[in-house]
Amino acid sequence: MIGPSGEFGLHCGHWVPLHSSIEGWVEAVALAHHARSCARTTTTVTGDAVENIDLNGFEPVPETAGLADTWWRGTDSLIAIYRGEAEVMDAPQCRTATIYGGLDEWGLRGLGT
Repeated sequence: MIGPSGEFGLHCGHWVPLHSSIEGWVEAVALAHHARSCARTTTTVTGDAVENIDLNGFEPVPETAGLADTWWRGTDSLIAIYRGEAEVMDAPQCRTATIYGGLDEWGLRGLGT
C-alpha cells in the first residue's frame, strides 16, 4: 500500500511502512536483483539471528529509503534486512536478512561508479 506521505508498506490489521517512498522500494527490488546476479556467496539468516548481524563498517544505502526494510553496503558485501513483514504479522521469527558477499566495485555500486 501507499501511505499518507507516499511511503510504500504493508497493511494487515495495522500499517508498517517498508520504504519512505515508492521509488525507494523500486530501488530495493532492483538492488536485490543486481546483488543476486553479482554476489559470489549468498547467505540468508532468519529470526533472532537477524539482530546479531554486525553492521559495523557498513553504511546504509540511501537510495532504498529504508524504514522497516533496509539495505547496507560494506567493503565487499551488501546486506538486505527485512523486518516489515514480520512486524505486520507480529511474527518476529519471520525477520530475514540476506547477505550478498564477494562483490567487487561493480557489484557494490553498479553503473553509478
